[in-house]
Amino acid sequence: MNGNLERWAVQSFAMHRIAVRSKGSEFSLCWKCNCNIWFSDNCYCFPGEHCHCAIGDSKELCVHLSEWLWPPLEISDKFAVLGLTMSSSKTLMDLFQPAKRLKLSTSSDNSKLIQSISPKSLIAASDSDGTSTVTPQQKSRIEFNKFLAKSKRNLKICNQRVSKSKAEGVGYVKLEELLVEETWLEALTGELQKPYAKQLCEFVEKEICNGGVPIYPPQHLLFNALNSTPFDRVKAVILGQDPYHGPGQAMGLSFSVPEGVKLPSSLLNIFKELHQDVGCSIPSHGNLERWAVQGVLLLNTVLTVRNHQPNSHAKKGWEPFTDAVIKTISRKREGVVFLLWGNSAREKSRLIDETKHHILKAAHPSGLSANRGFFGCRHFSQTNKILDKMGISPIDWQL
Repeated sequence: MNGNLERWAVQSFAMHRIAVRSKGSEFSLCWKCNCNIWFSDNCYCFPGEHCHCAIGDSKELCVHLSEWLWPPLEISDKFAVLGLTMSSSKTLMDLFQPAKRLKLSTSSDNSKLIQSISPKSLIAASDSDGTSTVTPQQKSRIEFNKFLAKSKRNLKICNQRVSKSKAEGVGYVKLEELLVEETWLEALTGELQKPYAKQLCEFVEKEICNGGVPIYPPQHLLFNALNSTPFDRVKAVILGQDPYHGPGQAMGLSFSVPEGVKLPSSLLNIFKELHQDVGCSIPSHGNLERWAVQGVLLLNTVLTVRNHQPNSHAKKGWEPFTDAVIKTISRKREGVVFLLWGNSAREKSRLIDETKHHILKAAHPSGLSANRGFFGCRHFSQTNKILDKMGISPIDWQL
C-alpha cells in the first residue's frame, strides 16, 4: 500500500467510516457520513451539525470532521483499504450495503489522534513528499462539490424555515431569516436592520400574505444568489434586472431558470454568445447554479416580482439593498470581474472602484438588443483571461 493510500486508510478508520465506490459506477457511500447516496448528490452536513444527507435525513450528529471531500479511489486501491478490515467471506455486494452509522469516541486520546490527521494536513503532507495523486482536475472537482454541498445546505435551511412558518400559519418568513450564508451575513452586517430595509421587509411580507397574486421567486429562493455564492468566493458578477415574472421561471439567480423550463430569449442569446466565444455547447437547460457555485454572483437588482407584472417591485427598497451588495464587494474585495449588460446594469458602474476591479460592458442579451453589441462581446473568455492573470482559477462555463 503506498503512503498516500495509507494516510487515507488511517483517516478513514479514525473517522469510523470507509467510503467505497466501484470504478465506473455512480453509486457510493457519502464521503462525509456513510449515508448511501448517488454520487451526484451531496452530503449537506457540516462539522457539529445534524446530518442533512439526501437519504435518511438522520438526526444523529455526523461523525465527519471537516468539509473536505475525498477524490474517488481506483477499485484496486479500495480493495487494498477494505482488505484491512474485511473477512474473506465478504462479497462485492456486501461492500455496497449501507454502512452502519457509528459514533466517535469522545475520549481525549481519540480526539487528539483525529485532530492530528485532518484531511487537509494529509493532503499537504502527501504533496510535500511528492506522493500526491490528486490531479488539478480532481482538486477542482473537490472544491466544486464542497461549495455545491454548502449551497444545498443553505437552500435546505431556507426551505425548512418556510415550511415551519406555513405549518405555524404565519404565511411568510422574515427576509433576514432567508439570508443564511454566513460570509454575506458578516459582510452585510446591519444592512437588513436599516430603515429602508425594514420598510422593504414589510412590503414583501404584505405582498406574500396577500395571496391574490403570486410573487416570484418562491420565498426560499429570494436570496438564492447570495446563499449560493459566498462573499469571499465571488470571482465575477453578472447583474440582471428583476426576476422572470412567469410561473416556475424565477429561481433567485439572474437569467437562470430551473431545468425543464423553456429557455427565455435572453438566456438563449447568452448561450449563443458563450458558444461563439469559448466553444461551449448550447445546453438543454437554463439552470446556472453551476456558475454560481464556482463564484459567479448572479444578482438581480430587484429580487422579487408579481406574476406577469414586470418591474412591479421596482423602487420598493430592493435597489438600495443590492447597491449595498455591489458596494460591499467593491470596498472589501479586489479583482472581481463585473459583467454589466444593458443600460440599467451599466449604470451600476458608479458603485464600483475601477482601480480595484474589472468592468466589462455590453448591450443587454434580450432579443431586442443582443444584435446591438452583446453578440461578439466575448465577455466569457475575457473574464477567464483576467482571472488567469491574477492567478485565480477560471470559470468552467459549460453547463
